[in-house]
Amino acid sequence: MSAAATLAGAAPDRTPDWHSINWKKVGRTVRRLQARIVKAVREGRWGKVQALVRLLTHSFSGRALAILRVTTNAGASTPGVDGDVWDTPESKAAAFDRLRRHGYQPQPLRRIHIPKSNGKLRPLGIPTLTDRAMQALYLLGLDPIEETLADPNSYGFRSQRGCADALDQTHKILGRPHSARWILEGDIKSCFDRISHDWLLTHVPMDRVILRKWLQTGFLEQGVFFATTEGTPQGGIISPALANRTLDGLEELLARCYNATRPQRERNKVHLVRYADDFVITGTSATLLRYGVQPLVAHFLNERGLELSHEKTSITPIEDGFDFLGQNVRRYRDGRVRLQPSCKNVRALLTKIDEEIRQDGGRLTAGQLIQRLNPKIRGWASYHRHISNQNTFVKVDRIVLGKLWRWARRRHRHKTTAWVKRRYFTRLGSRDWVFHGTVTDEDGRVQKAYLVRATATPIGRHVKVQGEANPYDPAWELYFEERLASQMATTLTGRGTARYLWLEQEGKCRACDRPLTLEEGWHVHHLLWRVHGGTDAIDNLVLLHPNCHRQVHSKGWVVNKDRVPQGAFAKARAGCEETRTSGS
Repeated sequence: MSAAATLAGAAPDRTPDWHSINWKKVGRTVRRLQARIVKAVREGRWGKVQALVRLLTHSFSGRALAILRVTTNAGASTPGVDGDVWDTPESKAAAFDRLRRHGYQPQPLRRIHIPKSNGKLRPLGIPTLTDRAMQALYLLGLDPIEETLADPNSYGFRSQRGCADALDQTHKILGRPHSARWILEGDIKSCFDRISHDWLLTHVPMDRVILRKWLQTGFLEQGVFFATTEGTPQGGIISPALANRTLDGLEELLARCYNATRPQRERNKVHLVRYADDFVITGTSATLLRYGVQPLVAHFLNERGLELSHEKTSITPIEDGFDFLGQNVRRYRDGRVRLQPSCKNVRALLTKIDEEIRQDGGRLTAGQLIQRLNPKIRGWASYHRHISNQNTFVKVDRIVLGKLWRWARRRHRHKTTAWVKRRYFTRLGSRDWVFHGTVTDEDGRVQKAYLVRATATPIGRHVKVQGEANPYDPAWELYFEERLASQMATTLTGRGTARYLWLEQEGKCRACDRPLTLEEGWHVHHLLWRVHGGTDAIDNLVLLHPNCHRQVHSKGWVVNKDRVPQGAFAKARAGCEETRTSGS
């Protein structure tokens, strides 16, 4: 039986060749089953939902995508207690036989601790690769259900949603002249560690036998086994979905109690914005929030084995401001509500930069230092690019420049300031005092490198995702494609070759025809390989998913580049092409 013949059916009767898998068909099969699950959930046909989920979790396609996910994410090289890592095509192909419900028994988690911002340690459980893949497999069936039933203004750990959406919604409910003036900042005490197992087993719509095994698997710490009687382990792929399922329903409860009629909505102005276990609730008075909303939320959480953190839960007037997801939200004297990077968030960035500068005793070259600092500055600025941040960006650039100047002076204590400036700082266009160095690329060529500025990041207003939008519903497919195209175009601004190729390919991988996303990443592939004399000319390049790139090289396949962009992609590519021509 071939792999193609078992895409949506039982397991193949032999170990498949990993690099022969047809990923286009695999993705299409899983998407079709997930769309049918969404339709069945909306119709209330839970027997049909159960049958479709079983079909998906027993299918070849489901297992293939689950293995692909765990072997391409950031923690793929981190083993569990068994020390196993799937880093070869043979080990990935052999994993298909492990992803079976019959006889499956998860192994204990490997417990480690990572530091939190308040100085405490956060426990993190690392499952084995097999357990991660099984969780990813069952998440393929659970996620469409969760997206259909979730609260509209829940944004954490959900597909196609993020912090920018939560912050934009916060600004919307607080930024109007007659918006609520009081905020309940909520935080749940040890949320992942205290969720009731009985509540999860009763209310999570998935295979209860498998779920119970995951919840009761326990963990190993310094060679000692500890059983788990509550909570869902942080570090598991399915844990965020379980936490969201636990907290969904709070927005509906608040609406039923305080927003049932129009007079109630105008009088109370109670709105919820939630990102994972952090949330804010607005209200017209401190009394309403303290004696009405907060007890209601506490009762809702208590039913699930949770409680509010007394340290982090507070009621604040909007004029005093509050921090939420790294931003400070405050109404200023001119009556406007503005979001700016919080002082705590800025200090955290500068601390990381200090650590990089002082690492290795300051023996890094200027080029090496630039390679380490640029991703941090660019990532931080990209996160804050949707808010009122220009003054903060200027301040950060000035402080970083000062740190680098002191670093350069320490390296050459007996040189004059003019010599140090000539050595490490140059003029680039209209900019003076640009920190620069040299780096060696993967081909051994020495190139100039320049420190990026936070102020160079383009600032633009984020368009919040619609509350009822469901990425698994075919009716919303065009909507999410347009959002992805807009986000990618913004992200790739200033990255000429990648942006041109992305537009030319209409945002899709040339090998599997699936969308190119920031999460999955991409590789630049040479149509005529460089070992055969291929060049870096734009006509010889395409963008492929990393896994597709490995597949193409393994099989020696030829990638098609003859398709012509249509519609908006064609217009955008024409503009990009004109810019490239005029620039050259």
